[in-house]
Amino acid sequence: MARYEAVIFDLDGTLVDSYEPITVSLNAARAHFGLPPVSVEQVRREVGHGLEALVALHLGNERVDEGVRVFRETYARVFREGMRPIPGAVEAARELARRGLRLAVCSNKPSRFGRPILESVGLGPDVIPVVLGPEDGVPTKPEPPMLRRAMELLGVAPEHTVYVGDMPLDVESARRAGVDHFLVPTGSATLEQLVATPGARIVPNHDELVRQIADPWPGA
Repeated sequence: MARYEAVIFDLDGTLVDSYEPITVSLNAARAHFGLPPVSVEQVRREVGHGLEALVALHLGNERVDEGVRVFRETYARVFREGMRPIPGAVEAARELARRGLRLAVCSNKPSRFGRPILESVGLGPDVIPVVLGPEDGVPTKPEPPMLRRAMELLGVAPEHTVYVGDMPLDVESARRAGVDHFLVPTGSATLEQLVATPGARIVPNHDELVRQIADPWPGA
């Protein structure tokens, strides 16, 4: 029998690379306060903890509200520009769905952006029917309610669910929700950072991810 019945994916760095529009939007907020732009590579290593945390890191706590406003206004215009799927990710998700697994996305990015991003790369509701973000009445990861809500909507138990992410935060997210996890080295964290994370289960690419998730247990 297969290892799992459901897979919950993180979004940025796991399924899609949207660091360019994030950087454009962050630089708009920085420019609003007279600060110089930062690079995509710098921002890549800083995302994943929620928008307010990213803005506070760059602008300071006293500027978060205004910085978030400028960021969101910009991101609403540019969020599709420069965004692209992680190599192999779309094919992996579609293959998992083909094999009968139920799929969801839980992201600290609002689902009003997550859903159209997924649809634009070919991962619409026919493949990933459940897409949740922090505006859906749940706190940001690593708090567990978002993953628990996804399991409720998918109709699966934690012991039959695996969460897939790209950074150390995702290990903590899975642990708090009581599910297994895999990490792919395709996003914010370097491979070295993932290897140094206690308890991290790392796969080298999305092809191996499919094998680990969907192939039968040895001896089954």
